[in-house]
Amino acid sequence: MAHAWPWVLFCLDAAMLLAGGVLAAYGASRANSIPLSAASMVAYTAIALTLIYLAGLYRVRLQPRLLDDTTRMLAMTTLAAALVAFGQLLIGGDPDASGIVREWAFVTVYAIAGRAAVEWSAVQARRAGLFVKPTLIVGRGTVGSLVARRLLARPELGLKPVAFLDKEPRGDVDAPPEIPVAGASWDFDDVIDRYGIQQIIVAFSTAPNAVMLRLLRRAEERKIDVAFVPRFFERVPERISVEHLGGLALLSPRRARAHGWQMAVKEGLDRLVAACLLLLLSPVLIAAYLAVRLTMGKPVFFRQTRVGRDGKPFEILKFRSMRPLAGGDAPFVVPAGLGPGGVEGTNRITRVGQWLRDTNVDELPQLLNVLRGEMSLVGPRPERPEFVSRFEDTVYRYHDRLRVKAGITGWAQINGLRGRTSIADRAEWDNFYIENFSLWLDLKIILLTAGAILRDVFVGLVSRRANA
Repeated sequence: MAHAWPWVLFCLDAAMLLAGGVLAAYGASRANSIPLSAASMVAYTAIALTLIYLAGLYRVRLQPRLLDDTTRMLAMTTLAAALVAFGQLLIGGDPDASGIVREWAFVTVYAIAGRAAVEWSAVQARRAGLFVKPTLIVGRGTVGSLVARRLLARPELGLKPVAFLDKEPRGDVDAPPEIPVAGASWDFDDVIDRYGIQQIIVAFSTAPNAVMLRLLRRAEERKIDVAFVPRFFERVPERISVEHLGGLALLSPRRARAHGWQMAVKEGLDRLVAACLLLLLSPVLIAAYLAVRLTMGKPVFFRQTRVGRDGKPFEILKFRSMRPLAGGDAPFVVPAGLGPGGVEGTNRITRVGQWLRDTNVDELPQLLNVLRGEMSLVGPRPERPEFVSRFEDTVYRYHDRLRVKAGITGWAQINGLRGRTSIADRAEWDNFYIENFSLWLDLKIILLTAGAILRDVFVGLVSRRANA
């Protein structure tokens, strides 16, 4: 399935581009306009497919990136339209501007919709156990066990870990017990046949390089896909350059610039967008203010000290959603390894507060924190000082996430790591965001956050109607 996937996408794009062209011509005839000629339509399709290929949109990837693919698809179909217009100008004089624009609009919508539909179908199929690849993990250490747990938690990726290969597996790691150690490196062919392995992931192992290279050469002979977890994987961003000194590969990651020009632009945009949102959402803010004031009295705002960039404390703002602590309320202790959040101790959330939380309206006052320069729209979520001091001593690279301003939303949050979830995973995702920061990544996180909020609101409305 994986080897055929590029051809599936190519045929899908070709069908969508041609269908869009035919419907554009039909729409033109219905509107008494002159449709784009058949030759120009075919040329547009061929050029667009070539550009989509050159943009890398037919590469097999572990997980779909619909927003990234949409922007690149839009860019390629737009460039194809410009090239068709230029070709018409060279061949026949004035280009058919209205016909090209109509063609571009139809085929772009169809191509993007087709991609979204097929990617969604593939994800659902893999979640149902279809088209999964039995995966062998070489190395049952800390990293190999982490790879296994991540793959088991993400069945939509289509890689199902079925066995470890390791001569000296570590017994002190938290490896999934259902995945056996199938053998050592010299049992490679037997393990491949026994488990039907279609994918190999090489984590860290005590096996010598010569043994590992022999194993990888055998995997290549058997046409099995191989992926590596590199050393210093924590500092390997998505954008990386590879140079060679003879047969030696030198990987040069892009250095994270917490104070570079893009970060300066981000801070300016943060304040501008926060000011606009405060004006745009002022009716919602006023309604929430009155609802809290009438149901819970003063104070309307919840204020709490949090730790921001470079460890500097600030006072975060939220709408109150809980009644005050009473003498009989149960105390709260954060479970080991998890971050605080959600209902801590006795549930003191009011009905209005529950609605504010369900719709994330309780977070809107943090736009004032952004306007004051204490927070950003996107960044790691800020934590209380007492938890920061604890996590810095116990969580790997936790302090590194304080290189940038805290955010209202972030990469960890849109990946499901909010509330009482693994603090180590949250630190890992936050540091990934910092290492890969770009204005486009910020915009993508904001769009995904908006989509998640709308989905949660819709689901909440449906469930309330069902229970009414």
